[in-house]
Amino acid sequence: MSNIPEELKYSKSHEWVRLEADGTMTVGITDHAQHALGDLVFVELAEVGQTVAINEQCGVVESVKAASDINSPIAGKVVEANEILTEKPELVNTDPYDDGWLFKLNPAEDSGLDNLLTAAEYSEFVSSEE
Repeated sequence: MSNIPEELKYSKSHEWVRLEADGTMTVGITDHAQHALGDLVFVELAEVGQTVAINEQCGVVESVKAASDINSPIAGKVVEANEILTEKPELVNTDPYDDGWLFKLNPAEDSGLDNLLTAAEYSEFVSSEE
């Protein structure tokens, strides 16, 4: 069973969002997604300063199996990208919810956060896909 932290929100395209104390939102891919992809060998990150819409493609992760788009689960402006992933993409595999985060956003006023899945809803969604 995948690790699905309770405090996060999830998209059906397997990204997670964490609201930080400073009001920014951190985005990454879920444990389920990294397991499905396999060992990551390359990560193309969202660009700092880029404004993204809900479900807009803003990066790519490549594994030994396949390449997969990263879609922003919420709307906002990218304020930080996890640059260490360009040298160590495997951090997404080993620690998808902490060191393996992808980018941080200042959320738009209507970010869409309320439309994302809870941990329980995401767990049910993942179970229905298998």
